[in-house]
Amino acid sequence: MSNVYGEWLKAQREAAGLTQQELADAAIMTRSHIAHIEAGRRIPSKEDARRLDMALNTGNVLSSFLPQEDVAVADYFEAARQLEQQATVIQEFALSLVPGVLQTEGYARAVLRPWFPPRSEEECDRLLVTRLDRGKILTNPVTPLFCALLDESVLRRCVGSPTVMAEQLIHIVRMAEQERIRVHILPFKAGYYPLLQGMLSLMSFDDQPPVAYGEGILMGKLHDSPALVETLHRTYTLALGDALPRKETLALLRATAKEYGHHG
Repeated sequence: MSNVYGEWLKAQREAAGLTQQELADAAIMTRSHIAHIEAGRRIPSKEDARRLDMALNTGNVLSSFLPQEDVAVADYFEAARQLEQQATVIQEFALSLVPGVLQTEGYARAVLRPWFPPRSEEECDRLLVTRLDRGKILTNPVTPLFCALLDESVLRRCVGSPTVMAEQLIHIVRMAEQERIRVHILPFKAGYYPLLQGMLSLMSFDDQPPVAYGEGILMGKLHDSPALVETLHRTYTLALGDALPRKETLALLRATAKEYGHHG
């Protein structure tokens, strides 16, 4: 996306006589996020755009001016999805489910299907297409560097069926054997570690500061505070130190896939 959006936001802010910090306070955002949007390094979420419109009294111009894409994701994840496409390094921690970009079609369908109220077939298909499309970032043989840190529960929880699980785990093994991704398992014997509190994605870029994205049930939060992002990076690194080495991780993935295969 060109920086027309960021330039227009800056013009409106200056016309209102506001500093970046004053606009950030009024829109309940961080000053650095405002700076990134104005510089064209970030795309605001729909909620960010709505609050900017309110703070600048610009009606719904900033909201309606957002690029429209035919994708099906939760509103709270959209900003993180955009950044995921731009990242040069992605480090993910998964507590109970395989990270979205690594999910096979069978696994993704099993994750997206159960819902209340029930989703229509059309909605499930749209969500599935978007989920699988995210995985295309790994078709590039070099970028982004991708590291998945998985709690052992990701392997042990049968999602879909034993056949689906066996296929999913072998997919991860193959990606790792091709050296397209790094994957490490945090075994149950590691006990408690701070990352157990939720899912985490750390994204780094060539031309902008790193960000962190955390997610819970029907909610997600993108963090760009340098101090907080650094703390989350350290927390991730400490947990990685308790994980199984690459060779042992791949052996465990293969063995678990074989177990599921026997019950498929």
